[in-house]
Amino acid sequence: MIRKWIAAFLLLFSFSFAWAQSAPTSTVPAARLARIRHGINLSGWFAQVYDPKGYTKEHLQAFETSADMALIKSAGFDHVRLSVNPQPLMDAARHHDSKAEDLGDLDAAVKMILDAGLAVEIDMHPDSDFKTRLAKEDDFVERFADFWTMVARRYASSSWDPDRVFFEILNEPEMRDAYRWYGVEAKLAAAIRRGAPSNTIIATGARWDDDDDLVFLEPLSDTNVIYVFHFYEPHIFTHQGATWGAYYWHWLKGLHYPSSPENAAQVAALVPEARDRLQVIRYGQDHWDAARVEAEINQAADWAKQRGVPLICNEFGVFRDHSDPQDRAAWIKDVRTTLERHNIGWAMWDYDGNFGVATKKDGKATLDEITAKALGLP
Repeated sequence: MIRKWIAAFLLLFSFSFAWAQSAPTSTVPAARLARIRHGINLSGWFAQVYDPKGYTKEHLQAFETSADMALIKSAGFDHVRLSVNPQPLMDAARHHDSKAEDLGDLDAAVKMILDAGLAVEIDMHPDSDFKTRLAKEDDFVERFADFWTMVARRYASSSWDPDRVFFEILNEPEMRDAYRWYGVEAKLAAAIRRGAPSNTIIATGARWDDDDDLVFLEPLSDTNVIYVFHFYEPHIFTHQGATWGAYYWHWLKGLHYPSSPENAAQVAALVPEARDRLQVIRYGQDHWDAARVEAEINQAADWAKQRGVPLICNEFGVFRDHSDPQDRAAWIKDVRTTLERHNIGWAMWDYDGNFGVATKKDGKATLDEITAKALGLP
């Protein structure tokens, strides 16, 4: 019996040793990680453009300006996450006469960001129908991989600073089959690496970049990779009043953070459906506060620590329209300080939209002091 136990122990040890020997060791330079500690998202510029006119030259050249980049830098941010919808660019790439012009607008935006002393995450941020095709069509994955190689090669050239240009494979893949996503992501990462041998890649989990998507993932074989998750928990608070996502969210208004049974019961009374009311009641009973946020983020932090890979959170925020400003600030501060305790870089969602750290009037942005303070900005 003792011999069997010894044999089993030696077998287990050999497996553990073999896994440790084959497990990737991160080669992301510390100097690069230091470039993406405190960031902000730039939405509505090269992605999520809902104007019927679409991605016009007038929009792309004027939506954000050098004054915005200067404000972002002076506020204390060190990088921006630039969302880019690949579909219009992939369509333009089929017509040689418009390809250079469209990428020229993106060139100008990236240059403006770098000239302001900021780093940039070039985030492929398509609409849902694009991601549906990736989930079903192998040929479309091939086309996207070729496009990524072209983009990566363009921004990995000597004209750009590799320590300040990061390539994010795909925002919130929305792929239910996590095993397929792992294969797709590995292919896209390899395509980026063909075009950019030394730039750092940002990789994610399969569905919505949530922490539970992340902990299912295993690291890629490429070691020059940072892993990412988004944090909006609990959505019932952060997305109250939103007209997307769960339908009943649009009934919610004045739901407080930290949560309390009394406040949740008051808000639940405004929700027509009993099943939806129950979700609101549960929010109050779950006692969402700094400790609850910490418990959630701990899972992502532990995953990264166990695998020896760097981690960032490049989306978190609260919909402004129906949340109390002080409650919103309290949640942002709790998330931000928890991330910093775990040495996780962050980028808030977003700059000047309805989750924004700034508001715009007549094209001029003004920082919201309550939000800036919650982010620990000087």
